[in-house]
Amino acid sequence: MLREVGRPTEVEDVKLRPVRAGEVRVQIVASGVCHTDLSVRNGQMPALLPCTLGHEGAGIVAEVGNDVTTVGVGDHVVLTWNVPCRSCPHCLRGDAQLCPHGLDHAFGEPYAESARGPLWPSMGAGTLAEQTLVPAAAVVPVDPALRLEHAALLGCAVTTGVGAVLRTAAVRPGESVLVLGCGGVGLAAIQGARVAGAGQIIAADRVAAQLPGASANGATDTVDASDLPAAIRDLTGGIGVDHAIEVVGKPATIRAAYDATRRGGTVTVVGAAGIAETVTFPALSLMADDPGQRVRRERSGT
Repeated sequence: MLREVGRPTEVEDVKLRPVRAGEVRVQIVASGVCHTDLSVRNGQMPALLPCTLGHEGAGIVAEVGNDVTTVGVGDHVVLTWNVPCRSCPHCLRGDAQLCPHGLDHAFGEPYAESARGPLWPSMGAGTLAEQTLVPAAAVVPVDPALRLEHAALLGCAVTTGVGAVLRTAAVRPGESVLVLGCGGVGLAAIQGARVAGAGQIIAADRVAAQLPGASANGATDTVDASDLPAAIRDLTGGIGVDHAIEVVGKPATIRAAYDATRRGGTVTVVGAAGIAETVTFPALSLMADDPGQRVRRERSGT
């Protein structure tokens, strides 16, 4: 449980409220620990408190409410924290991830009680607990042969990273891709770039220990992110990459991804920055390169 922003989490006994129509109770078998959970704890992302952390999980359906026909007791499921309404303009145009009602269940009524009062599930999932209570639309059945500790990663890391490359950035065969940040989501983005047929996949991270994993997952080149602009210029003949996938969520790395991308290229920001953080860049750079900067580079030999 997280009871106060910036404070350590606590372990408590809680009792879920009864299952209602259209809801499902899930016995959690596996849960990922995502950086987003840290962002909630630090107050960078909003949540009703006190709450159960965790939004990337998989488990077995333990109980279903009335009118639930999509899953049954005993089904193996992956949880999704985004539950689109499927009827708003965003959903109808195929952008269900932008649905303004996707997190209504996370900011609605409490889902459980403890000796100290009502509780809410962080991001509507609350997977860092033995059980959770979610709308039926928040669970996706999976083949029982799929190990649930692997299936849990489909709840956020894999679909976020791969989806950013295949769906949002829509990387085409032969294009160059920079993935900035090689944690779990970054590795999934690298795999997505490989599936997309990218010609060059550059993985960048400040932590050297992350880079071998990037190579194992499909990166063709790895670089130290602390000197990213020079490294990208060297690897792309001074042009920049076609796509930069930022998977850190910091203003400095978002700007670095922008600087590493060629004119006419695409920057896809996956990392979740704090609500008060901002990113700045010269407005003219949206239209043209800075000739003075190019001259300075040539004079310095970089």
